[in-house]
Parts: sequence; C-alpha cells; structure tokens
Amino acid sequence: MPWPPTSVPNVAVILPCLNEATAVGHVIDEVRVALPEATVYVYDNRSTDDTAAVARAHGAQVRYEPRPGKGNVIRRAFADVEADVYVMLDGDDTYDASVAGELVEKLITEGLDHVVGTRRASSLTAYRPGHAAGNRALNRVVSTVFGEPVTDMLSGYRVMSRRFVKSFPAISRGFEVETELTVHAVNLRVPQAEVPVGFKDRAEGSASKLRTYRDGWAILRWIVRLARYERPTLVHSTLGGLIAVVALILGIPVVIEFFRIGLVPKFPTAILASALMMIAVVVTAVGVILEAVRHASDEASRLIYLQYPSPHGLLDERAPVEPSVDVRRDNVAQR
Repeated sequence: MPWPPTSVPNVAVILPCLNEATAVGHVIDEVRVALPEATVYVYDNRSTDDTAAVARAHGAQVRYEPRPGKGNVIRRAFADVEADVYVMLDGDDTYDASVAGELVEKLITEGLDHVVGTRRASSLTAYRPGHAAGNRALNRVVSTVFGEPVTDMLSGYRVMSRRFVKSFPAISRGFEVETELTVHAVNLRVPQAEVPVGFKDRAEGSASKLRTYRDGWAILRWIVRLARYERPTLVHSTLGGLIAVVALILGIPVVIEFFRIGLVPKFPTAILASALMMIAVVVTAVGVILEAVRHASDEASRLIYLQYPSPHGLLDERAPVEPSVDVRRDNVAQR
C-alpha cells in the first residue's frame, strides 16, 4: 500500500491565497478548532500584502506558487502534500470553515472520496446575482453533458480522499479547477456527496479575484473543452449530424432534379453536398476513435485510483489478531 491505514487520519488543509492578509488568519483559526490534528498549508500565489506573514503567525505552513491561477496552486499542492484526507478551502473567509470536521467525518465514516460544500448564502450580498445566475447555468450545462446532477459546481470548499487527489490530473490553470474536479469525480464514478455550508460576505478590505464575465467565459470554454475530451462521441456525433443535415438540405433538391430530368444542372451544389456528407462521416468517425482513446485513459486513471485504500480504512485499528487457543494447539500438533 502507498501508506498504511492509521486510527487517526492525516488531514491536510490547503488554502490557496492571493492578497488575503485580512481574512486568512481567521480561516486558519477556525480550521484549527474544527480539525486540531490537521496540518494547514497556505499557498501564497504571488501576494503583494502580508498574507504569508499572517499565515505563519497563525501556525500555518506557507508555501509559494509563482504561476498565477488557482489551478496552478491546486496542481502544486496536490503533487507536494501527502495526506490521507485533503480539505480544499478558499482563504478569503467566505466559507464556514468551522464545519470542516463534519465534512471530514462524513467522508471517512461513509467511505466517500469527494464531499462538496454547496454554498448557502447567509446574506443577500454574499452571493452576487451575476455569479449565482452564471453558476446555475453552468451547473445545468455540466449536468446535461456529463449526465450527473450538480448543485454547486464552482464551490471551492471540498474534502477529498487521497486516492481521489492522486488520480486527479489537474490540467487547468485558473478558476476552472473546480469544474475539472467535478468532471473528474463524475468520470471515475466515485462515491461522493454534497453538504450545504454557510457562505458569507468577504471581510472588509478583501477584494474578490473572480470576474463574472471573464472567468465565466473561461469556465464555459473549459466545459466545452472537457466535453470534447470526455464525451467525444456525443460532441462529434452532434457536430457530424449538423453537417449531415446541411448536406441533405443542399443535396436532396439536386437528387430530385436528377430523377426528374436525368441531369445534374447544379454541379457546384452537388459537389458541396457530397463533400459535406463525407466531412460528416469523418467527424463522426473521429469521435468514435477518440472515445476509444478516452476509455483507455479512464482505465488508467481508475487503476491509479485503485492503488490507494478506501477512506473506510482510515479509522480501522488494524491490530493483529491473536489466534485462539484451539488454533495454537492444532498448529503444535501439526508440527
């Protein structure tokens, strides 16, 4: 096994931070109360304020990721940090960090690999209307494309098992990482759950790094990219079908005219319709080939995932069992 199960799980709390000096100290304090045995890692993503100094003063381990973007931070943290359970939480003090222990307990006792803290705003200003509407729209897109109901795809509050984290490729660079985590859980079909958590306004003096339109479009583009990679048959069949429909619209009148007069008076239209139909067949065939490649990739991810034990084993004492007196006597007799 990559690590021996223990009676006390090793929990790592990862806080990505960019200029969160006013909030990160309170988040660390709440986490340390909720998870007293956990190790808190603050990943400073090129902050220009005192985020690192405040984090150290509150007992966190500070590490640095110079490449901008939350996705880069998570990729670095998941590669470097070794733990049994990983808690990912924003350092801006908008999530209720005090329930982290309950989320970890749920993951372990129920043998889950992924627990998402779905946001429940505690005030009208905590969740901006543009963000809320965009999140709902993206949730519907992901639920439709990937066939799994999603309540809060963009939540930054997640608890994950070691096998989930170590099988996660972490390709995205920015805020798309939450979408990538959601799709990874759906593709691996891991046991997961959603738990409502409090979501509040930012601390005074703290500014959001999320831009509604810019980051929304970036996330939407990432969903399209993931759909092309993870559902190639669906995407290519849809595209091929649309091209085939155009080809039929152009070609059917030409065919009817040919049967009526025995001639093809519109050669350019006939050639275009034939070319489009061949393109439609090729696009669909590419989707079938990519589906086979994706299947092999999913198998590889699943095998990596299966190298690590279930979260159920984290609370097992695993003490050696002494053989009974009768068994010992039988062994002596056999000798």
